[in-house]
Amino acid sequence: MSTASPPRRSPCGPPASPRDAVAPRLLVLRALGLGDLLTVVPALHALRGAFPGHRLVLAAPGALSDVVAAVGAVDALLPASAPGRAVPERLDWRGPPPEVAVDLHGRDAHSLRPLLALNPGRVISYARPPAPAWREREHERARWCRLLRGHGVPADPARIGLAGPRAPSPAPGAVLVHPGAEAVARRWPAERFAVVARALAADHRVLVTAGPGEERLGHRVAALAGLPRAAVLTGLPLAALSSLVAEARAVLVGDTGVAHLATAHATPSVVLFGPVAPELWGPPRSFRHRALWHPGPGGDPRPGDPHGPEPDARLLRITVPEVLAAFDRVTSGAERDGGQPT
Repeated sequence: MSTASPPRRSPCGPPASPRDAVAPRLLVLRALGLGDLLTVVPALHALRGAFPGHRLVLAAPGALSDVVAAVGAVDALLPASAPGRAVPERLDWRGPPPEVAVDLHGRDAHSLRPLLALNPGRVISYARPPAPAWREREHERARWCRLLRGHGVPADPARIGLAGPRAPSPAPGAVLVHPGAEAVARRWPAERFAVVARALAADHRVLVTAGPGEERLGHRVAALAGLPRAAVLTGLPLAALSSLVAEARAVLVGDTGVAHLATAHATPSVVLFGPVAPELWGPPRSFRHRALWHPGPGGDPRPGDPHGPEPDARLLRITVPEVLAAFDRVTSGAERDGGQPT
């Protein structure tokens, strides 16, 4: 298979030319959230290089369109989603069957079903040979690259970066504190976030970011930290959030999508883990990132419920002094590096 760079097309939109309209289609399913998308960026680049003449279509939530475009490997976004982390029942595919269908959504026949319904010419999936064996203890980035290599597609899990944001940051150089997460199990206590934010505000401009449904949490952290209401940024479009993270001084965040944005933009980050180990979902090993985790005995990489209703016990073991020390470590390391991406 060729690994030549493909001609650039109109990302996440209609075919840019009649020739593009008749190009063979490669359909990838990853109908999950922001962090899930960012962990398969290396796999998407690998597919782009292996199939340079194909029109690469990604089935993913429409709300991720700006980030999908920034990947630089996807030609079109096919909106697809389901409640929770479920598999979409069907895909709104039009035209002839895809020449290649790639399941980056799940590991078994269930996640493959909506792709098989389109009668693709070739299937790449953990549920189809010559796929390698599924490994429970494997980082998400490495997992999907290994699947592709098992099907003859070279893939490098270190290729994680996004293109620079098209719009400037609304607050370049700010320190971002993001206390929210999809589940309470992955939320460090608001009081501790506030103590850290207050300490950092002595030397930095500190902003608190909050996603949909997290507005009250964001304002509570800011109030406890003595920050003005204007320091809380809510309702940001994903493109603006990406720009904010890309130009931030550093990011303090739990195990959620904003952490993966920091990784993708090589922004210094301190990421707090509880029910799931950073070896499965954390940032790459680098002086630019620090993943904090305090597991119990046994070495289980998934010792808790990532969707649980109470803060995970391992997350609660992380202390304020530990977080402040980690912040100093990642920011001083980035300064020594001259601000260049790792």
